[in-house]
Amino acid sequence: MQAGVAGPARVFIGNDRKLRPLWRALVFFALGNYALPYALAQPFGSLASALHLGEELSAASVALYEAMLLVIALFLTWVFGLYEGRRVDSYGLPVAQAFGARFWEGFAVGVVNAGAVAVGMTALGGMTVHGLALGGSTLVLAALAWFGCNLVIGLGEEMWYRGYLFQTLWKSLGFWPSAIVIALLFAADHYFFKQGENLWDVITLISLSVWVCYSVLRTGTLWLAVGYHVAFDFMQLFVIGTKNGSLVPVNHLLDVTFSGPAWVTGGVLGTEASFLMYPLIAAMFVYIWWRFSPDKR
Repeated sequence: MQAGVAGPARVFIGNDRKLRPLWRALVFFALGNYALPYALAQPFGSLASALHLGEELSAASVALYEAMLLVIALFLTWVFGLYEGRRVDSYGLPVAQAFGARFWEGFAVGVVNAGAVAVGMTALGGMTVHGLALGGSTLVLAALAWFGCNLVIGLGEEMWYRGYLFQTLWKSLGFWPSAIVIALLFAADHYFFKQGENLWDVITLISLSVWVCYSVLRTGTLWLAVGYHVAFDFMQLFVIGTKNGSLVPVNHLLDVTFSGPAWVTGGVLGTEASFLMYPLIAAMFVYIWWRFSPDKR
């Protein structure tokens, strides 16, 4: 029988002679949040320059930035998966379920969520639709570009925050503490690095992150969350065209104007910072609780 780990090393090493889950999660986060972004900044920056991408909120510029996060998340998940003797898709995003029923169910939830906020803003006089801002082939190409962009966002951010990192913390801290830690990291990343962030959007981001973790607890997969993330961002950036960090999305569908208080419109942060999000997020928690209750599985 193999002897267990003794002495101070037990703080870091488990009886399986591997790093304990908490330390794995911390190393994963440090590499993905500091080391790899530093290493990839130059090549991705050069690519952005070669493609003549600026600071505008366009599908191409956002997709390139988010692609770096997706590459980091994929690479580190693969490396840590090798260390644990597991596949890269065994941390919530199994390939066998890719873009299946759970993805499209989450997509529908995202469309309803963002659409309901838009309807509410219109009813309260905060949003006026004047018609379409695009037409013909430009509309089709813009829709495809934004859908592809938001697919990269959904996959990258969910794999990074709620994939290996969340599930490894879960082993160490338990579900709810790890869900709260991930929510705080997710909100902090937006609050400190996104223009125009405020307390109200932070509340939305924390609530949505906890909801995503709860959906993983109930469904056993991240694909529903990816579908939601893709749809919500597609709706607010392409369909509605609300501001995001003070920037107006390039090539959005509707010709709209926004007026009225920020608690209705979300101000410079758009849909996700509207107070109308709060009751809808509460309804989404109820939906996951009801839809995936143990007696319905």
